Amino acid sequence: MKKRGITRREWLAGASCLSLGLVPACATQTPRAGTISLEPYPRNAAEALLRLKTGNRRFMDDKPIHTHENASWRHQLVEEQKPFATVLGCSDSRVPPEMIFDVGFGDIFTIRLAGNIIAEDVIGTLQYGVAHLHTPLVVVMGHENCGAVTATVEEMLSKTEELEHIEALLALIRPGLSQLDLKLERKALLHAAVEANVRWSMRQLMALPRAAKALREKKVTLIGAVYELNTGKVRFLD
Repeated sequence: MKKRGITRREWLAGASCLSLGLVPACATQTPRAGTISLEPYPRNAAEALLRLKTGNRRFMDDKPIHTHENASWRHQLVEEQKPFATVLGCSDSRVPPEMIFDVGFGDIFTIRLAGNIIAEDVIGTLQYGVAHLHTPLVVVMGHENCGAVTATVEEMLSKTEELEHIEALLALIRPGLSQLDLKLERKALLHAAVEANVRWSMRQLMALPRAAKALREKKVTLIGAVYELNTGKVRFLD
């Protein structure tokens, strides 16, 4: 019988097992029905978070395995998607979650808008990710030098005014920055503001009755993070 060559998917899955230290488990693991992923599908929020951290490490080390997805892989995603995490991030062009976490098409359900704010349509999209796509992990990810957060801080310092719809955006960020010490040195102030904004988004989500119930029953895990532009590292918050 002619030997079959190793496929790209099998090679990538093996590489992932090595990076995660899961060689024995992966050696005996068979693909789960309905699973469409180049790497072992996370069974819970902890494994989903580990996969994001591992991917971010590859990104930092300039060793991505998801440099592109070919037509045959995209074809498998036509009928369904099975993302393992929902990520709420910023629209900033320097912060694409798929690249930062080195994941492929169909791996994460992404919501992006300036300042990673919480609004009604954002809540609806997050709810869809958890209720219909069954993602066990939700990540709210801000980033250093966020323009929306910086504009909010500048407005708080100098009482400047923005265009009407930008002002409406800043109004959603401002409450989360109310406890900041505006006398801090500028770099430290903006650093603190970015993290405060992430925590503010998380608090708003946790205040929703359905979200609070899902978190309490451990149906989903919510975690905050900040992406560092200069290092490429995602710093997960306590």
